[in-house]
Amino acid sequence: MTDDDTTAHEPAGRFRLLAAALAGAVAGFAALAVAELASAAVRPEAGPVIAVGGAAIDRTPTAVKDWAVRHFGTDDKLVLELGILAVLAVFAVALGVAALRFRRAGAAGVALFGVVGAVAATGRPDSRGFADAVPSLVGAGAGAALLYVLAGRLARRDRAAGARDGSDAGAGAGRVPAGDWDRRGFVVAASAAAVASAGAGVLGRALNGASGRGAVASRDRVVLPAPGSPASAVPRGAGPRIAGISPFITPNDAFYRVDTALVVPKVDATAWRLRIHGEGVARPVTLSFADLLRRELVERDITLTCVSNEVGGPYVGNARWVGVRLAALLAECGVRPPSRGGPADQLVARSVDGMTLGSPVEEVMDGRDALLAVGMNGVPLPFEHGFPVRMVVPGLYGFVSACKWIEDIELTTFDAYDPYWVKRGWARKAPVKTQSRIDTPKPFARPKAGTVMVAGVAWAQHRGIDRVEVRVDDGPWQQARLAAEDSRDTWRQWSFPWQATRGGHTLTVRATDRTGRVQTDERTGTVPDGASGRHSVVVTVE
Repeated sequence: MTDDDTTAHEPAGRFRLLAAALAGAVAGFAALAVAELASAAVRPEAGPVIAVGGAAIDRTPTAVKDWAVRHFGTDDKLVLELGILAVLAVFAVALGVAALRFRRAGAAGVALFGVVGAVAATGRPDSRGFADAVPSLVGAGAGAALLYVLAGRLARRDRAAGARDGSDAGAGAGRVPAGDWDRRGFVVAASAAAVASAGAGVLGRALNGASGRGAVASRDRVVLPAPGSPASAVPRGAGPRIAGISPFITPNDAFYRVDTALVVPKVDATAWRLRIHGEGVARPVTLSFADLLRRELVERDITLTCVSNEVGGPYVGNARWVGVRLAALLAECGVRPPSRGGPADQLVARSVDGMTLGSPVEEVMDGRDALLAVGMNGVPLPFEHGFPVRMVVPGLYGFVSACKWIEDIELTTFDAYDPYWVKRGWARKAPVKTQSRIDTPKPFARPKAGTVMVAGVAWAQHRGIDRVEVRVDDGPWQQARLAAEDSRDTWRQWSFPWQATRGGHTLTVRATDRTGRVQTDERTGTVPDGASGRHSVVVTVE
């Protein structure tokens, strides 16, 4: 029986296994840190974690994505990144242990992960070719080399060789006993590698952060001109002062964000360009950010809704947008809607991160306030919400209308091209469904008996809300008080003074839009064109 055969049964052998696991972890950490530093020479999105994460998002089944958004909300990307790091850590530890007996194979395993990262980076919709593969390959090379070196420090010394050089049992101080492994050398090498890797990672993160400073500076310099068509003042009474109800205007930092970008694109407004081309575009054009600001700006209050919003969910918000009329810009390019003989019925918007969204040309050009937005609630768009330019189209779910970081508009047909979400099972056309939500009382609240104010919001963008009703348990529907209406493109606040009696109760709300359509009680999920059903909460009155 060899020394290695008893490794798992000896205290020293178990310590050697732990050291091997540590070697794998250090090598994995070094690979990621060096890749982070290398990505600073390419772009942050080329880093292996971001590249693999983006590829995972692209290939994740729709139901899983919907589950992640529903349970993690805007933290879904953080959860994905942490999951990727956890998986990499497990494999790195396993490769370290494997390298005890198969030194070259362990190092090759680390290199293989670099290939996976490189393939993921070059396969993304926004890939810039082989350059995006470089960080993963360089990082993996560094990690593989380090694991090979550390595994060498873990190798047992041959007893015969020790006898020949006089280092058998009883050897002098400073020598490695035969049959043992180089503990001191391993600790020194692993410690030095960890420190160097940490430095490389910190430097890479700093350089990647600095790469967006030009974009930040360009946004800081933006002064939005006064809109030629300002929004009407919000009517008095549009936002009743009721504790627990959503504010009429959603602050920028509280506005929902649902997208696939693991790294928020930071686009320099001075370098940004928008190209408009395709079928029926008689006069293709490329516009700069300054070109847009020289046009007449329109200011409107518009409520946006994400198709991933469950009944009663949080992914809806109302903001005051400033932008250029998209229909007017398209008309100047010679575009006509299908109802007037235009050959294109789909507008494909492309983002700088490779996302594609398809909007119906007819709705974009039917007179609604479809905008290329440059401002949000009185300031230039935040980066998280699409700076420098995004689309905003009232009445359509965001996945078919609200392209952030937009850089290209192509006119085509629904038959000729399927954008990102359509390829993954979502609908081609998705008008917002009539919905309402109870904001207060919260589920499982325990209000006191007496008058309890039930309140919330209702929306049916571009149709408007005509009526909201509340039902207590299985009782009759009772009409709620509607707040003043801003426009048919914004949500509407409502309230209902309930004379609450002790015991458990279920409160349910439904809305009716201006077309007379009553919010359905048929419960459906978000796929393929938005959730339906009525929101209810259970409370216990004390």
